Amino acid sequence: MIIALAGGVGAARFLSGLVRVVPEKELTVIVNTGDDIELYGLHVSPDLDIVSYTLAGIVDEEKGWGIRGDTFRCLEMLKCFGFEPWFNLGDKDLATHLYRTSLLKRGFKLSEVTAEISRALGLKVRVLPMTDDKFETWVTTATGSMHFQEYFVKRGGTEAVSGVKLVGAEDAEAAPGVVESILGSELIIVCPSNPVVSIGTILSVKGVREALRRSEARKIAISPIVRGAPIRGPADKLMKGLGLEVSAYSVASLYRDFLDVFILDVADEAEKMKVERLGIRAVAAKTLMRTLRARVELAKTVVKEGRR
Repeated sequence: MIIALAGGVGAARFLSGLVRVVPEKELTVIVNTGDDIELYGLHVSPDLDIVSYTLAGIVDEEKGWGIRGDTFRCLEMLKCFGFEPWFNLGDKDLATHLYRTSLLKRGFKLSEVTAEISRALGLKVRVLPMTDDKFETWVTTATGSMHFQEYFVKRGGTEAVSGVKLVGAEDAEAAPGVVESILGSELIIVCPSNPVVSIGTILSVKGVREALRRSEARKIAISPIVRGAPIRGPADKLMKGLGLEVSAYSVASLYRDFLDVFILDVADEAEKMKVERLGIRAVAAKTLMRTLRARVELAKTVVKEGRR
């Protein structure tokens, strides 16, 4: 079994290549839920949805989020009632959140709801939220403290970050199947996701980091940083806010206690030796995934390293 830790667009794009290299039924994806937020009275799980929509083949590739060909008439009408729809949710996308919220209100756990959504979308991959418990990522800027989605989407993620708080991390238990999957896996992949608010959140859940250390699987991470900048999103500002250097090496150092192999971009090959001083094998590859072919090639590199 192969496990992937995932959050956001970069992870979803890598996974779309991975499922063309390995059997889908052998893959379990553990997804960040620190981005989850209540909007318009609905429980929205951005990372669960981008992963699910991408694997289902219905994601809007041009936007990088949402469902291809979706319309936004509901949000247009909400404006009439005084709402400020800063978080765009298409009409088909809203159906997912309505369904999720309805089941949650009936007492279902987020992991159970996610399994139902996966089944409805025809996914063969097992998708697990990192936790069923309430968990939110908040960031602090000169403006104040705010939910990560407000910082990233509403405010554009342009402000310098002075702090990150994982609300709920102290009590969050891993969702059913998360720890068991990690311990029973043959290969664990840390997707090219934000190391602070996508992977860092997963690692903060009780038992997850310990399970990664204990697992006998080969553990491989892909850098989301190329030439000192994130491929997408505000990882640089978040890393700087925590006093971290914005580099591939810095990402590798965050995972050094459990990682075996680190894939960095060919543009950062000069950092290989530095990474290997951490006791981690470093491999240079083309990590930019602008085409499906590039995603597949990167996935092949990762799987090959996993079989060494």
